[in-house]
Amino acid sequence: MKPITSVTGRAVAIRRTNIDTDQIIAARHCLRTTRTGFAEHLFAAWRAEPGFPLSDPAHAGATILLAGANFGSGSSREHAVWALQDHGFAVVVASRFGDIFADNAVRSGLVPAVLAEDEVSRLMDTVEADPATPVTVDLVTLTVRTPGTESPIRMDADTRQRFLDGRDGIDVTLQHEAAIRAYELAHAPMTRAS
Repeated sequence: MKPITSVTGRAVAIRRTNIDTDQIIAARHCLRTTRTGFAEHLFAAWRAEPGFPLSDPAHAGATILLAGANFGSGSSREHAVWALQDHGFAVVVASRFGDIFADNAVRSGLVPAVLAEDEVSRLMDTVEADPATPVTVDLVTLTVRTPGTESPIRMDADTRQRFLDGRDGIDVTLQHEAAIRAYELAHAPMTRAS
């Protein structure tokens, strides 16, 4: 995983709450185990709706997704994270995330930034008024910034450090390799003499 200290880019808002993983990407599109090729299926059912933000060319190239509370609820589906990343998103900002989605996001390097609900709404207002507004999600200062505004985001210390260091779960485990080896040697299975 690459270290992530901050992400600056344009944002797009989806003003819906309780967006579950099946709405992010339907199960019928989750037939591969590769992490690419899912962007075209991201929010596929909603993209046909008139006025859906991801279908608006003004939001093309956005790297930050702003969403309503309880984003990523529902089934455990890594493909939801992969579809968001394949589309180009590096960060999702919401006031609350589904636990499994948030864990999958961290494991895959997608930043789940928790921001107070009123601040998410204010940020949505800002980017809807001007889609070119630059938004920065800064993991060093734990803030989200737009020109003239700054709001605190919440992220537990371990998750934040993993992003800053670019460490995934395997990297974290390998930090304890010597202790794991010592334990395995001390607890090697005994063989019976015949």
